[in-house]
Amino acid sequence: MLKPGTPVPARTLDPVLGPPVAVPDPERLVHLQFRRFAGCPICHLHLRSFVRRHAEIEAAGIREVVVFHSPPEELHPHLDGLPFAVVADPDKRLYAEFGVESSPRSLLSPRAWWPIARAVLLGTWELVRGRERPPVRNPRGGRLGLPADFLITPDGRIAAAKYGEHADDQWPVDELLAHAATTTDLTPSTG
Repeated sequence: MLKPGTPVPARTLDPVLGPPVAVPDPERLVHLQFRRFAGCPICHLHLRSFVRRHAEIEAAGIREVVVFHSPPEELHPHLDGLPFAVVADPDKRLYAEFGVESSPRSLLSPRAWWPIARAVLLGTWELVRGRERPPVRNPRGGRLGLPADFLITPDGRIAAAKYGEHADDQWPVDELLAHAATTTDLTPSTG
């Protein structure tokens, strides 16, 4: 597991849509989110909260980059309305490098049951209304992925990290913003 202060090698990631993304970003923090699979109901709800507050996240000097262990063709139908980079990692190379795992506890933890039920109910309602697409039936990489969040400084160090213990154990927007606020002394001045 990577801890705050750990250096992250510079790389360029190729999102499913849009231009390549430098990690670290020399001008702002990068919130590197590891999610589960294309159309995952829990991931979908989580990302919608980031969409709603995207302007606030950007104003805090954060660039969102979301990684899924699905191939691009499975992700494409789920990208509508996402204003940030979404990266396909079907071979889980980034997952392995960052120590992000899969485990039966992702779905078996009692702390995940209510979020799973809520996500499925809301997702079903959106499907019926024609606003969403169904999740992939047999996702590459499976359904047992655990989420993870990393806040990476412009100089390439991890400022904060969270390894999820179940499918819905990730940073909410407020927690991300709190981490960024305590990291401001690590970001370069733009002034």
